[in-house]
Amino acid sequence: MESNRHVLTYGDAFVDYIATTKNNDLFDLYLGGATVNVSAGVSRLGVPSAFITVTGDDEISDFFCQALRAEGVDLTHSIKHPEKRISSVYIHLTETNDRVFASYDNETPDVQVKAEELAGEAFESASLFHFCSGTLFHPEARETTAQALELAKSHKVICSYDVNIRPLRWESEELCRQTVLRFLPQADILKLTVEELLFLMEADSMEAGIERLKAYGLPVVFVTDGEHGTHAVFKEETIHVPVVPVKPVDTTGAGDAFMAGIIRHVHLNGMPEDQEELIACAGFGNKLGALCATRAGAITAMPRSEDMEDWE
Repeated sequence: MESNRHVLTYGDAFVDYIATTKNNDLFDLYLGGATVNVSAGVSRLGVPSAFITVTGDDEISDFFCQALRAEGVDLTHSIKHPEKRISSVYIHLTETNDRVFASYDNETPDVQVKAEELAGEAFESASLFHFCSGTLFHPEARETTAQALELAKSHKVICSYDVNIRPLRWESEELCRQTVLRFLPQADILKLTVEELLFLMEADSMEAGIERLKAYGLPVVFVTDGEHGTHAVFKEETIHVPVVPVKPVDTTGAGDAFMAGIIRHVHLNGMPEDQEELIACAGFGNKLGALCATRAGAITAMPRSEDMEDWE
């Protein structure tokens, strides 16, 4: 891959309000959301990163833009609509210091990046385009995603899809399943958890789910399984890639760190062409996810290049 090319990510702007007390009455504000975490995670690994989203003109939007730019992420191709209020997630602290999802707020779900607002030049210099299902619940976002994929394909950009299902955003399980499946054929790289695989393929075992998924003919699939590592599917073969054992502190964001590692590897080396390259790619992603899990937080736990010196 050319070193001057960037990774392009599309998704919702999010902030996380994370409780600092067990009474859940005081919160710290952080960047949040899967695609936001990945775009920042890629940048932390030394890869040029650009993000397409829509923000508003209020203080929270200003915080979001400043914080993501501070992570080295280019927002040149993002859109600003004054009426937009970006989504927020409230994370509460339990008596045993576990973090739990408490609520999700989206005041302006209908203010989305429009298909015609996508800049073609953003894709001209991209090595890889990454998206997930987080925005696909909205009809306009579905059209924007379809247009982004068309632009990516026309510029021969590798397309990466993290299923990342969030049930609370969907009207029904069936709408979620059918919408997510609609975009599978566009992916060069697909990442999903074992649970998401079983849900999408309506299967009762991972093996049956992988077998059904093969009908889509996807070049590379990564099925992540937490401490059990990753099952990589490539040319009809399923290869188990173990993960380095760690003592987890907080698994929030570990999947996004894994995805950032996969993207970084593909950006530098291209798509895996044999099992050896596939194992190296999945192994690097596993290391990123494991390292992230040893730290508290999501985006705050995303590894940097220097963190990986003893891991590669």
